[in-house]
Amino acid sequence: MLSQKNITSKSRTTVPGAFSANIKPTPKGVVSKSITHFSKVSCGKLKRNNVKIAAVPEAGVVAAPTSTRAQDYYRDTILLQSFGWDSCTKPNFYGSVESKVPEIQESGYTHIWLPPPSQSVSPQGYMPGQLYNLKSNYGSKESLSSLLKSLKSHNIKSVADIVINHRCADDMVDGVYNKFRDDVDHQGRRIDWGQWAITSNDPNFKGTGNPDTGDDYGPAPDLDHANPELRAALKDWLKWLHEDIGFEGWRLDFVRGYGARFVKEYIDYTTTDKSFNVGEFWVDSRWNGSELEYNQDEGRQKLVNWLNGNGKTCCAFDFSTKGILQEAMKKTQYWRLKDAQGKAPGLLGWWPGMTVTFVDNHDTGSTQQHWPFPSSHVSAGYAYILTHPGIPCVFWDHAFTWGPDLNKAIKTLITLRKAAGIHADSKLEILCAEADMYVARIDNKITLKLGPRYDMGGYLPKADLGWKLATYGNDYAIWKRF
Repeated sequence: MLSQKNITSKSRTTVPGAFSANIKPTPKGVVSKSITHFSKVSCGKLKRNNVKIAAVPEAGVVAAPTSTRAQDYYRDTILLQSFGWDSCTKPNFYGSVESKVPEIQESGYTHIWLPPPSQSVSPQGYMPGQLYNLKSNYGSKESLSSLLKSLKSHNIKSVADIVINHRCADDMVDGVYNKFRDDVDHQGRRIDWGQWAITSNDPNFKGTGNPDTGDDYGPAPDLDHANPELRAALKDWLKWLHEDIGFEGWRLDFVRGYGARFVKEYIDYTTTDKSFNVGEFWVDSRWNGSELEYNQDEGRQKLVNWLNGNGKTCCAFDFSTKGILQEAMKKTQYWRLKDAQGKAPGLLGWWPGMTVTFVDNHDTGSTQQHWPFPSSHVSAGYAYILTHPGIPCVFWDHAFTWGPDLNKAIKTLITLRKAAGIHADSKLEILCAEADMYVARIDNKITLKLGPRYDMGGYLPKADLGWKLATYGNDYAIWKRF
């Protein structure tokens, strides 16, 4: 666990020797850092793997966004991730979340992302086996049902973490696990699949299906989503989770692993037009040695391509914005928060209505610490995503376990967002993006200042124009227009 020290301490308003400059690194050579995943090989041994990302069209070819369901049905969403990496080790996880439901509602969250519900070889749930067996390390099917009923009665929509890129097999053929059983009685198509359900070019599990339509995932058999019978069985399972169990939307894990066109099919068949869905398409950042490149268009173009590929039915987590934002705060390089066109530099700047912004999650932070946000600026990170367009996602650890100061700061920011009517497609105007200060105005109702510079000069919101300081913290201050 990261230290809670100085997370939301007194606002740092002055820094000796603070300077003002609009400095950008000069591109020399570009180094793409690979994404490291920790998972299980053959549904058994732990392995560290570098997963390759398929090539995409040249950056900067972003398609103009059109109207999406987000603009009508979930543009006011505030998502709470309910778990960290080791939440599966805590007794009565579902019951502990249920005990917090009144506070979750009072805090202003509209949706909650719950962990993978099925039996899994790995305790966290990301190596699923018997899909219809809802007894997991998080609790029983009965305790899950109780939690979902409580959430619904408090008008909080539940989003299930869905792992369908791969599935752990139960029996061995030719020396590898590639034969699946179906041990739980259920309606719909059976899931006792054979090698035909595994992609033919899976390098480890001797599948006989079609070639993979996405990136390979080494630790478990890659499912052949090009097979209509397999897709039909997955749709039956998802429909059951929605109609019988009570989930109202999906967080799709590792969506790089199968074609985006199948995402649309799964969502259209198993949820409603009003459902909020989001996919995990983890993209690399571009680096020049140890320095993050200023231009991150390649990563956000991949996200745009995936959004278009799924027919605009599923939002995407904005990994580009996370990387840029935490680097800006870590190194006092706030010039990073404005791209060459004057927009926000991540997916947020190109397609805010389909963008889910976040500070950390169970992979990047939590006990894994693969890519953590600087702990001294976590509250400032939330000041950014909770005042800006896009759909913000708050991490449970930050909301409930890092102490009362951060808990209060996040609640205050959510209240402010709602009071000002900020939503996924709100208008963002970046007034200043220099080394030690960032100033942005959202819908002409909120002004956010980030960075250590004390003297804002002409960017200081004026009281005679209706602006009043609403809240502040370490390296951030927010004014609201009354």
